[in-house]
Amino acid sequence: MGDSAAGRGHTLTLSSITQSFGGLVAANDVSLDVGAGELVALLGPSGCGKTTLLRIIAGFQRQTSGSVSFDGVPVDHLTTAKRGVGIVFQNYALFPHMNVAENIAYGLDARHTPRSTRQAKVAEMLAMVRMQAFADRLPRQLSGGQQQRIALARALAVDPKILLLDEPFGALDKNLRLDMQIEVKRLQREFGITTVLVTHDQEEAMSMADRIAVLNGGIVEQCAPPVEIYDRPKTLFVNQFVGTTNLLPVKVVRAEAHDLVLRFLDAEFVCRGTAASDPALAAGTDAVWSIRPERLSVFTQPGPGRIAATVRVVLPLGPITVYEAVAGSTSIKINQSRVDPSPGVEPGASIFIGQSDPAAGQVFAAP
Repeated sequence: MGDSAAGRGHTLTLSSITQSFGGLVAANDVSLDVGAGELVALLGPSGCGKTTLLRIIAGFQRQTSGSVSFDGVPVDHLTTAKRGVGIVFQNYALFPHMNVAENIAYGLDARHTPRSTRQAKVAEMLAMVRMQAFADRLPRQLSGGQQQRIALARALAVDPKILLLDEPFGALDKNLRLDMQIEVKRLQREFGITTVLVTHDQEEAMSMADRIAVLNGGIVEQCAPPVEIYDRPKTLFVNQFVGTTNLLPVKVVRAEAHDLVLRFLDAEFVCRGTAASDPALAAGTDAVWSIRPERLSVFTQPGPGRIAATVRVVLPLGPITVYEAVAGSTSIKINQSRVDPSPGVEPGASIFIGQSDPAAGQVFAAP
């Protein structure tokens, strides 16, 4: 993002936000800083608190405790209309009796914007979302993707301080969803607008967000850039929720300076990283070794650090082949590039599984 775009953004701060509904705590002491022009995704399963936080930011709901600030100024006393937020919902929420131009102008009308200014802004927004030819159509005459473009244009027409996207791509088919994700990201960058995206789709969060806040039970378990969330998850929940992983029950053989030596079945592995400093992972303790399928390799011969296994399923998926194998009673998935296939590896075959490099995987204390 260019400096000029970033300079137009506003900061959002959530300070110790707690929201209770009777005995249910939907948000538990959540603090989050969103930088000017940044896109942060709230990611998590249903009921984790992400929609509750969005409603609190928008002013639809007053939190039990804590504060919401824009540019360091609390907005808790302000109504939704006065907070300066733009919202795009999953169902678009367009007015069915208004045409496209009237829908985009709605927020401007509510702010008593002069007619000439309003018309110019509507024209600008139509051009921005490439919908100039559809100004006179009603929402029912538009496709899902077109309706979403209009919902986005309406949200941006009022120059909001914060843009809130509530599962905005959920109603679209896969190919159109990807096109719209690219389009929204382009516009977000172009406008330099601070954006909060609520989603349960990890791929969506990974592809669009500058940072991802992973929520579980009303608590932010980790907030970090997508690559860090994927490669260096702080908790077992984050590790399991984001991406696909194998969870192998291991015994810690010994802890060295920056390495852990682990035993799974009759094989030993070195896991390189900082986990060796964790006192919960001392020698002799049970642990969980989480390793992504793409960080494992298939071998046809035994060797040090290789697990004997039997292939159950072979799935060719475009550029990769997914193998599901069983070692002992543990199911293990391996993703291997089809550029470097393993010949003769079919269901029922005996194979050996090894890690692609010692830095592959994360170790967590056994739950």
